[in-house]
Amino acid sequence: MRSERETVTDISTVNVEENGEKPSSRQVAQRLKNLLRFVLPYKKQVIGALIALVFASAALLLIGQAVRLLLDHGFSSGTEDLDQFFIGLMAVVALLAVASFTRYYLVSWIGERVVADIRRSVFDHILKLSPSFFEITRTGEVLSRLTTDTTLIQTVVGSSVSVALRNFLSFIGGLALLIYTSPKLAGMVLLVVPCIVVPIIVFGRQVRKLSRKNQDSIAKVSARADETLRSIQTTQAYTHEAHDSRNFAEDVEESFRIAITRIRARAWLTGLVILLVFGAIDLVLWIGARDVVNNNMSPGTLGSFVFYAIVVAGSLGSLSEVWGEIQRAAGASERLLELLREEPDIRAPENPVMIPEKLTEPIMFENVQFHYPSRKDMPALNDFSLSITPGETVAIVGPSGAGKSTVFQMLLRFYDPQLGTIRINGADIAQADPSAVRTLTGLVPQDPIIFADTAFANILYGRPDANEDEVRAAAKAAACDFIEDLPEGFQTEFGERGIKLSGGQRQRIAIARAILRDPEILLLDEATSALDAQSEQLVQQALENLMKGRTTLVIAHRLATVLNADRIIVMDNGRVLTQGTHEELMQQGGLYAKLARLQFDIGREALIV
Repeated sequence: MRSERETVTDISTVNVEENGEKPSSRQVAQRLKNLLRFVLPYKKQVIGALIALVFASAALLLIGQAVRLLLDHGFSSGTEDLDQFFIGLMAVVALLAVASFTRYYLVSWIGERVVADIRRSVFDHILKLSPSFFEITRTGEVLSRLTTDTTLIQTVVGSSVSVALRNFLSFIGGLALLIYTSPKLAGMVLLVVPCIVVPIIVFGRQVRKLSRKNQDSIAKVSARADETLRSIQTTQAYTHEAHDSRNFAEDVEESFRIAITRIRARAWLTGLVILLVFGAIDLVLWIGARDVVNNNMSPGTLGSFVFYAIVVAGSLGSLSEVWGEIQRAAGASERLLELLREEPDIRAPENPVMIPEKLTEPIMFENVQFHYPSRKDMPALNDFSLSITPGETVAIVGPSGAGKSTVFQMLLRFYDPQLGTIRINGADIAQADPSAVRTLTGLVPQDPIIFADTAFANILYGRPDANEDEVRAAAKAAACDFIEDLPEGFQTEFGERGIKLSGGQRQRIAIARAILRDPEILLLDEATSALDAQSEQLVQQALENLMKGRTTLVIAHRLATVLNADRIIVMDNGRVLTQGTHEELMQQGGLYAKLARLQFDIGREALIV
């Protein structure tokens, strides 16, 4: 993860581009060059496409010579000679067709393959990024880069680059044959080339600037839609549809305005090129026709010259079109490469320390100091120290913002402390592989994550190598009997975020997932908080069986959890205020007694000790 200063630098860079200080063509080429590492594994296909490209361009140019021979000699010779001219022309056309087919297929294959590799590479890299990255980057923005930006790159790699190379070869070859056919007329054509190139450069730069801005606006639209749809029930519950629709419409309209500005620039570019190119052709044809009338040039020479002039003009016009696509792809590739350049805050050191799979020593928080990246002026944990004995059940209580969830985040090594040390089995987890640390733990959050998949797959998520009997046993232990009553049993799909399930059912699926994982350390963010009384009793018994012989940390909101804990840790402002059993803490009074009366769902008489 880059620092906030580096992030600001990137944003400033984007703004500079948008405000007129545009990157040079060399910078655009460098951005596209960075994509070569995704193309290089497919050298054979690239070479085959280039060979086909050369043959296609050569065949196209040979048609001009066939036209010259036909006009100068074909009509004046016999029928047999005329037939040979057309047979030869047909052979050239057949070569052009075969070469074009091969080029199109290979280039399109390369484009699809490269984009698939880029998407996999970016997604795999994103999965390794630390939670701190997602504190300052919206999920919709990332999704936009994975979809819209990669589609742009696919268009360029799988089409535009090939078209550009084909037109470049046709332009060079056609220009050479123009000079060979008539140096006089070719010289006149070359005089207007600067008039054509200048608009391409000017409008091309404007298109590049607007393309990056357009992609950012599309990402904003995607992020807005993603955020709204993920919270659709809240949106509808608060009758917020009109407001959200208005905000989305404003983002869409802004994206539309930017897109129209970009399209207008490209349209001006295309129109000017066509006007200048075909205006030049008209002038040259006029002069050439006068030379034919005055017998200074043969009709076949003029005919082939016109053909090559059309090839050169068409190639130059297509190059201007393709250049706009390449400009857009350059911006898209830069946005994707920004993601690939992101370095996770949390990663395995070169020589990670080993953590035994069996917990034999206490879990130690030693003077831990931690600030979230987005809240650097407010410590989440402040000189936090805690020792948890193997097999102990510890309940953590405290007001909102006390740092309870942060303890879980640190123990899972989603973040590393700025100061202090966290040890498992005597090993500093900051020196261990994050995967090794997380393998020891099983997490049941208060708001469980349910995937849009089957019941079986959701539970299997806890341990992908488990068999069907183990999955069913975990479901039974977590009181997930409701699964058998579903239309397709364990193969029933739960829908987006488990929308087909009740809150208690989602909680039990999450508990079954943790039971299947069979971890050394259980992290329960009040795993029974969403259950009704009957389900809570069943699940509580299952959890108690699971907790035997394991180290368990529980963020507690209900009295049952507190009473069953070996020890209660009272937190406030990121510190441990006090600790003890329920009876001891109630006798002490203070924050715990106040929280018990306000927060725990029990009667006043139950608090009297």
